[in-house]
Amino acid sequence: MSDSKLEQPYRYVAYIDESGDDGLRKIWPLDSEGASEWLVLSAVVVRAERERDVLAWVKEIKEEIRHRQTPDLHFSRLSDDSKRLAVCQQIAKRDVRCFAVVSNKKNMRGYANPRAAKVPARNWFYCWMCRLLLERVTSFCGHRNKIEKTPLSKLKFEFSERGGMSYSQFRAYLEWIKLQSKSDNLYLSRGDLDWSVVDTTLVESYNHRLRAGLQLADAVASAFYQAIDVRSNGTCKPEFAKALRPRMWQGDDGQIAERGLKAMPSPLWRARLLPQQKDIFSFYGYAPEQIGR
Repeated sequence: MSDSKLEQPYRYVAYIDESGDDGLRKIWPLDSEGASEWLVLSAVVVRAERERDVLAWVKEIKEEIRHRQTPDLHFSRLSDDSKRLAVCQQIAKRDVRCFAVVSNKKNMRGYANPRAAKVPARNWFYCWMCRLLLERVTSFCGHRNKIEKTPLSKLKFEFSERGGMSYSQFRAYLEWIKLQSKSDNLYLSRGDLDWSVVDTTLVESYNHRLRAGLQLADAVASAFYQAIDVRSNGTCKPEFAKALRPRMWQGDDGQIAERGLKAMPSPLWRARLLPQQKDIFSFYGYAPEQIGR
């Protein structure tokens, strides 16, 4: 590998967005005016050399679905399901890798965690979900670095701006868990980031409308949200998330469950899901005993 490539500040870009909310005090359907049952975080990862192509991809996708009403692509505001499906089918054709972490919050209603209160950021639940997502994203990038013999290559994180979240605080949170990792004192010891690809100065946030990559991440997060959110007629819409399968990250064993897709709580049967909510998890490789029969 040439010295010029080693001097690049990053080799990968992860665009990160969410669907649902992180409220825990009251939760639907347990409470009539509760927060969303689910929180979904997604990441779409591209190589740095394809970063400039992302805007062209979004323009091509918008042209494919004849979306000219707004300058940006916002999945939930598309006029019909055929366009939403086409967006996911188009993403599945691009040179990206997709990830989703989903959490059913019913068992967290009113949850308080004194240890979590020590997190150096205002929203510990959102930070924890980000950690689960970044464990998978950094593992993927670290694995690629080993294969391609680029051990010094880093990952840039681009978050969609959200109210109540300070990204300087999130950088502090990453440094906090990095110190825990180095001292072998992680509160949740079952997983960890691949710190070889992490540089906390490469954490940025942008307005969704201004970054095409965040619009792709929005589509992934929204697709998985619609796969598990029960509508008023009692149905879910898993077809959008299923269309993303060619670009979901899978391990060397070919499994997407727990790799490209992570579901919480673990095991998932604790969430007492409805049959229609189980469909997407079964599709992506979760066993019946994990989901609940």
